Amino acid sequence: MQIMDNSTHYGSVSRFLHWSIAALVTWQLLGMVAKRLLGRESLLTSTIAGNHTEVGALLFLLVWLRFGWMLLNRRRRPAYPAGPLGLAARAAHGAMYALLLFVPTVAVLRAIGNTRAFAPFGIELSPARPEGAEITALTDLAFLHGEAAWLLALLIAGHIAMALFHGMVKRDGTLEKMTRRPT
Repeated sequence: MQIMDNSTHYGSVSRFLHWSIAALVTWQLLGMVAKRLLGRESLLTSTIAGNHTEVGALLFLLVWLRFGWMLLNRRRRPAYPAGPLGLAARAAHGAMYALLLFVPTVAVLRAIGNTRAFAPFGIELSPARPEGAEITALTDLAFLHGEAAWLLALLIAGHIAMALFHGMVKRDGTLEKMTRRPT
């Protein structure tokens, strides 16, 4: 088992983090789509979005771990192709990383700043505050969480489209770097 990344493939840790984060972000986005289409009170919305805080806290941890792992492997990772497509891929990945870090981080800051206790999985990370004692510098960030998440969803759609294009049309091995173990 190849743990670290190399010049031809992503290692098992990078692949685990990538696909775990992909599944959790998909779950979060499905919950928000259900909330928009069906309303907060629907059974489907409450089933999917009812654990938004817990899934978000897990995403916060996994995304920061992935960012650290990416930095640790930055000289080992597969290179981007030369030219405009490589530059576009680098920019898109950079934007996705930035939003993947930003969206859960701003949500955690908002949760710490409001008056309710922040206790994902029952672990109190920030106690409740008296009514009116919110930290507005943190809670004022709340609107950015949702807007940035929808922007992230658009980038993810483009990422998936390009991955499928590379895998099914170009057949250039790009998709296999993240989906298959090196031989």
